[in-house]
Amino acid sequence: MEGEDFLPEGGKLPELKLDARQAQGFISFFKKLPQDSRAVRFFDRRDYYTAHGENATFIAKIYYHTMSALRQLGSNSDGLSSVSVSKTMFETIARNLLLERTDRTLELYEGSGSSWRLTKSGTPGNIGSFEDILFANNDMQDSPVTVALFPVFQESQLYVGLSFVDLTNRKLGLSEFPEDSRFTNVESALVALGCKECLLPADCEKSIDLKPLQDAITNCNVLLTERKKVEFKSRDLVQDLSRMIRGSVEPVRDLVSQFDYALGALGALVSYAELLAEDTNYGNYTIEKYNLDCFMRLDSAAVRALNIAEAKTDVNKNFSLFGLMNRTCTAGMGKRLLNRWLKQPLLDVNEINNRLDMVQAFVEDPELRQGLRQQLKRMSDIDRLTHALRKRTPNLQPVVKLYQSCIRVSYIKDVLQQYDGNFSALIRTKFLNSLDEWLTEDRFGKFASLVETAIDLDQLENGEYRISPRYSSDLAVLKDDLSGVENHINNLHKYTATDLDLTVDKQLKLEKGPLGHVFRISKKDEQKVRKKLTNNYLIIETRKDGVKFTSSKLKKLGDQYQALLGEYTSCQKKVVDDVVRVSATFSEVFENFAAVLSQLDVLQSFADLATSCPIPYVRPEITTSEEGDIILEGSRHPCLEAQDGVNFIPNDCTLVRGKSWFQIITGPNMGGKSTFIRQVGVNVLMAQVGSFVPCDRASISVRDCIFARVGAGDCQLRGVSTFMQEMLETASILKGASDKSLIIIDELGRGTSTYDGFGLAWAICEHLVEVTRAPTLFATHFHELTALGHKNGDDHQQVPNLGIANYHVGAHIDPSSRKLTMLYKVERGACDQSFGIHVAEFANFPEAVVALAKSKAEELEDFSTAPNFSDDSKDEVGYKRKRVFSPDDVTRGAARARLLLEEIATLPLDEMDDTKAAETVTKLKSDFEKDAADNPWLQQFL
Repeated sequence: MEGEDFLPEGGKLPELKLDARQAQGFISFFKKLPQDSRAVRFFDRRDYYTAHGENATFIAKIYYHTMSALRQLGSNSDGLSSVSVSKTMFETIARNLLLERTDRTLELYEGSGSSWRLTKSGTPGNIGSFEDILFANNDMQDSPVTVALFPVFQESQLYVGLSFVDLTNRKLGLSEFPEDSRFTNVESALVALGCKECLLPADCEKSIDLKPLQDAITNCNVLLTERKKVEFKSRDLVQDLSRMIRGSVEPVRDLVSQFDYALGALGALVSYAELLAEDTNYGNYTIEKYNLDCFMRLDSAAVRALNIAEAKTDVNKNFSLFGLMNRTCTAGMGKRLLNRWLKQPLLDVNEINNRLDMVQAFVEDPELRQGLRQQLKRMSDIDRLTHALRKRTPNLQPVVKLYQSCIRVSYIKDVLQQYDGNFSALIRTKFLNSLDEWLTEDRFGKFASLVETAIDLDQLENGEYRISPRYSSDLAVLKDDLSGVENHINNLHKYTATDLDLTVDKQLKLEKGPLGHVFRISKKDEQKVRKKLTNNYLIIETRKDGVKFTSSKLKKLGDQYQALLGEYTSCQKKVVDDVVRVSATFSEVFENFAAVLSQLDVLQSFADLATSCPIPYVRPEITTSEEGDIILEGSRHPCLEAQDGVNFIPNDCTLVRGKSWFQIITGPNMGGKSTFIRQVGVNVLMAQVGSFVPCDRASISVRDCIFARVGAGDCQLRGVSTFMQEMLETASILKGASDKSLIIIDELGRGTSTYDGFGLAWAICEHLVEVTRAPTLFATHFHELTALGHKNGDDHQQVPNLGIANYHVGAHIDPSSRKLTMLYKVERGACDQSFGIHVAEFANFPEAVVALAKSKAEELEDFSTAPNFSDDSKDEVGYKRKRVFSPDDVTRGAARARLLLEEIATLPLDEMDDTKAAETVTKLKSDFEKDAADNPWLQQFL
């Protein structure tokens, strides 16, 4: 078969076995299914699965990488392209669709012929019905969250009601907030909550432009699901919640009364996730008010620029911050908490210092850290086990695993108690008190005695989870009967061995399997006893691994055993249900215990990272956002320095209020500008998460938000490359930032012509410096921007403490060979040369091209350290100057450019139709052109 090497299991796909009548029946059923472009539908054929139509093509292309996997079902005229999928391949596809992608849903049908019914459906936000498949052999990286949004216009202000549900941890949340036209609050909430799916009313108010909201949802890699507006209702909500929420109804009523728009969103979520359909949800949910201002805010662009999340394409785990920092030991719990912490950095200095204190305790005491790691490695995923218990599946495994994890608590307590360093009081209040309470007789004691009485722990070694016969008199009788039959079978095993002159177990084996009790001997031994075997025994099957046979006595005893086992199992099932039900009442206690363990796990993981790097990390000093500076001495990029063969050159970053709060960084491509500005963002983020940082010394003033805008590359990908669009986009960013944010801008203005881009970059810089006043790192190719650094001089006294400073990444050109060497050092002052042509030489461009580029550059470019505001330096050797502007031209021109930017930013585009918007923009442009007529600096942009 063509492309066979791509196919699983040696290239053989399960065979689709349907006769013509069955095929016709199935095709007619399939074609009546409702259209849903997102749904990937599988049909369970018992030993394998099938998918059909467009789904089959999708699976062949994405998962088999070859169309030769497709088969035709039925005749050509109304045939159906089909693909068959083995059980293991189905699990792989299900994991990919529900845990990694966010553009598809999954449906599973069971049945035969033309009669099939939908038995399981899952979306990235609601994976409940597929959990047994998804996590059979895998950790759960994060618990998916589904969000519902309800946007409304009230008194010319846009508001959004937001509600979320975390089905794994049974948690609901409510929030509402004013919103700007680009939905920046929604985006940071989707990031912080780790949202996988988002519900929106299908028919919103006409006055609301949903395009930016849909873009924000797509940017965050979230599945967008539209629901009818009638589902966004809050009638009977308090009554519904009172059945689901733990504890009394009064606090729920009080909480709900604080919201207007979020209640409709919560109503839609309750009906979409069918929370009232399962009685195991009753009394098990918690509800909270979600505050957007609890954590540092990150949008999807910042998550990408700082490389926070793990990507499927990462060649090694150290490519992402999550991959690098994940040294957790527990099965899944620590990973999920780390995932959440990285998207929810703290703002409270005391909370950050509490985490740093714990990390310091683990860093300074390797024995404490190693002892804890040893114990945490033996912990099961308590969150998932508790979740399984709450579903009341009659299964003893979660109960036993919880018991086995819980017995380790006393060991963890012993490890923590041995610590007697500076932070023992903190360890006592934060962890030991909780563990002491958990170990009391009426908490863990009750659960332990239930398990020890009810479950036959001796059978665990055989991998069997059984109720102890002592727990129920009926079971005890059946157990004795079973043991009696087992003894008879064992005696028969010995008798048969003697009869055939074979040794017990070594040559003659007794096996229990789908065929019941059977004897098995090797083919070699079968030849010795063939005569006796064929006369006195019944041969069942002959295979490579030997010959299986039985006797009338063994068959009779085996049937007896199976009948008794059936009775035992059904009697046990009732008892199992009781044990699971009682164990589930301890859920809340397990949750608290899991929370304590996860925190210990992540904090020791931070310490493990800080100490195991080639250059150990240091503890940052943290100050409130109103005071202190951002000083990183010898800072490094944690992910880059962890790559093999990288000799990372550290750099200092000194963002000092009033001196270098706004830094313009110039220098050659590949010289390290991008790495430097990103590493500052990453260091600040790590510090506020509570981790040590890759620096020699660090002092950080807490930031409420990191804005990272990396060039116009991503704008061009979305078909946006005009000056206007870039201005609009950046104007909305300027609205969101405050003096407590950190702004990282790389190559702004590349998406358009050089003059337009430069004008935009200049105007943006001025606005950031004079209005926003946030610490900013602005990496650029526009060397003329370094002139802003001179505005700290006398000509700009009306704006005190601008704090603009020029920096550049160093590079050295050997005067004789003209070879370029990158120094990767960030130094004070503006860059004095443009290196683009040298980089082209690096890339082995043809000599003729390089020579032509040099002569053109000499005609057009000015290589001076700052733009000339007067003609004084025209005699300097080696510099050419084509454009000369007076300081007054530049100041007035920049002010007018900024005014245009602000006018565009404040346009009420949400309320305008296309014609009106175009007219307004044209008028703004013509006014701008008139004002530019007498300003040579502005004319260069037109």
